[in-house]
Amino acid sequence: MQPVALPPVVSARPQMTRDLMARTGLDDAVLRRLVHGFYDRVRRDPLLGPIFEARIPDWGPHLDTMVEFWSSVALMTGRYHGAPLPKHLPLPVAAEHFERWLALFRLTAKEVCSPAGAKWVVERAERIANSIHRNIQAAQAGAAGVALASRP
Repeated sequence: MQPVALPPVVSARPQMTRDLMARTGLDDAVLRRLVHGFYDRVRRDPLLGPIFEARIPDWGPHLDTMVEFWSSVALMTGRYHGAPLPKHLPLPVAAEHFERWLALFRLTAKEVCSPAGAKWVVERAERIANSIHRNIQAAQAGAAGVALASRP
C-alpha cells in the first residue's frame, strides 16, 4: 500500500496579517514607533516609571519583546511566544496604574497610528489591560484570603 501524500498545510496567517495591515495602516515600523513612544512616556511617568525601572534593567530587549507582542496582537503575526500574565501578577499595581497605562497608550496610538490603526490597537490594549487587572485582583484577593486563613 502506497502512503497517501497529504497536501501541504498552508497557513492563513500571512493573508490575515496583510489584510489587517491594509485595513489599519499598521506595520512593523508603526508598531515600533508606537511601542518606543509609549514606553518613553511610561519611563517618564511619575506613577508608572518607578514600577518599570525597578524591574527592567535593560530596555532594549524589553522593547524588542513588546514590538513582537504588539505585532502578534495587532497583526496576528504570531511572532510573540511568551506569557505576559505571570510577569504582571507580582507587580504592585491597582486600578489607577491601569488607567494611567491606558491613557498613555491611547495618547501615543493617536499620535503614531492612523485613526483606524489607533482604534484597533487601543481596543486590544483595553482588553489586555482589563484582563490583566482582573487577574491581578483575583490573585491579590486569593493571597489575602490565604493570609487571613493562616492567622491563628
